[in-house]
Amino acid sequence: MSNETNNSTGNKLLFWGCFIALITTAFAFITRAFLVNTPDLWPTAFGLDAVQGQELFGAGIWPFAISIIAFSLIIDKVGYKTAMIFSFICYALYAGLAFMAHGIVSGAEGEALTAAQSKAYGYLYWGSVVLGLGNGTVEAFINPVVATMFYREKTKWLNILHAGWPGGLVLGGVLTILLGAQAAEDWRILIYLIALPAILFLVMLLKANFPVNERVASGTSYKEMLAEFGVIGAFIAFFLIFKQIGMVFEWGNALTWGVILVTVIGYGVYCQSIGRPILIFLCLIMMPLATTELGTDGAITGIMTEPMQAAGYHPLWVLIYTSAIMAVLRFWFAGPIVEKLTPIGLLILSAALAVLGLFFLSTAQGLAMIFIFATLYGFGKTFFWPTMLGVVSEQCPKGGALTLNAIAGIGMLTVGIIGGPLIGKMQEDSAKNALEPATYEKISKEDSYILGEYTAVDANKVSELGEEAAKETNDKIKVARQGALANVTIFPIAMLIAYISLFVYFNRRGGYKTVEIGGGGGSESVEAPSDEGGSS
Repeated sequence: MSNETNNSTGNKLLFWGCFIALITTAFAFITRAFLVNTPDLWPTAFGLDAVQGQELFGAGIWPFAISIIAFSLIIDKVGYKTAMIFSFICYALYAGLAFMAHGIVSGAEGEALTAAQSKAYGYLYWGSVVLGLGNGTVEAFINPVVATMFYREKTKWLNILHAGWPGGLVLGGVLTILLGAQAAEDWRILIYLIALPAILFLVMLLKANFPVNERVASGTSYKEMLAEFGVIGAFIAFFLIFKQIGMVFEWGNALTWGVILVTVIGYGVYCQSIGRPILIFLCLIMMPLATTELGTDGAITGIMTEPMQAAGYHPLWVLIYTSAIMAVLRFWFAGPIVEKLTPIGLLILSAALAVLGLFFLSTAQGLAMIFIFATLYGFGKTFFWPTMLGVVSEQCPKGGALTLNAIAGIGMLTVGIIGGPLIGKMQEDSAKNALEPATYEKISKEDSYILGEYTAVDANKVSELGEEAAKETNDKIKVARQGALANVTIFPIAMLIAYISLFVYFNRRGGYKTVEIGGGGGSESVEAPSDEGGSS
């Protein structure tokens, strides 16, 4: 066998190994979304309200940013393979902690159950944190690997790679529904699902030959990489990271701000740059983008429970359907669409469709209407994430793995710390407005999250109303929570305005053009893993 054939085979194995690694993160996401939003599973087993559930869900998201940014700073030193192995270890630890939480609440009743639920929540929380670290590490290595392999067509191939995310949501969602009866008896079966792709990508990538990063191959220094992100980008990232860590460890505002300022100042002194203005702008856009896509995906199963069940279908089908749209469009049509519209034009269209889809989903009833408007939302969110990564990599290639991955980390941090809980609060506020004040006062409780105080429905108090009254109240709450999707449109509306601004900016500079620095993993070209995945 010739060296050329060996290289071709190795490239294919490397790409598909990265693809399956991303599928693993999707399996983790959708099984946890199902566990958190299905009343008979974690909410009942561990006594969670809507905001607590989304905070727990967010605990599996915000650590993503820590690992993706941390590994991006050192990945050229420790190697992609080390990052890959670390991610697999995280998946194994998550499973172990989740099983320990199950053991704590098993057999407990009355006051003992309440105490057990509180203790078990800690295991679930830290298990979710470990899982988030693993998911972030996956993107820390797959994004720069594929951007380097296909450095002349980054947006196209990052879209194809990220078809693994919705593809994993579809496959994982269908399996979750099929295992629904077994999960109702023992939710641990959904944890086992994550092991299937995790073991597969480990086996595929253990002996893979990873390329040299584009930034390294071009001779761009480490300091130049940090300068692209700059002190402003560092402030955004470190503010979100240490704000969340400070909340977890209860540092207090003084210590949290002290750590933020020391870290940012140190970063600025070393890199001596405020950062590329366009990169800072893209970092800010990534905040509502991530909330629109991942925040809504994490909550939509619970939000659409009432209309989907009324139509005779499982609410998870909404997420599966929109994810199927994403997988098909990303994998087969990313190249032609990007070539036709340009990345910025594609993002403008995506934001507009997301606004329309979410707004009409907020009142949709009947299976036909639900899926018509879900189609709009699915088309809208399809190209958000990978196209933003492509734009960052194409406009700021000197930033290497750091800028490519840090913007993803900022997005995930926003969802975990602010976006997810904020969507949960929107649901609780809708429920409050839909109920009679006297009734709501009887069944509500007060709590707090990062943005302040809130009131929420207490499921235990609802059950004390009596069977008939409880059913009527829960029905009203479900309808009200669906209506909260209209408020979620504020995020894609902000994105639409930002993308139109970018469109004007690039047009004034002669149109959108990719910045090249002469990298590419030390080779002039890398053969595509297959003829599939669209054409350019």
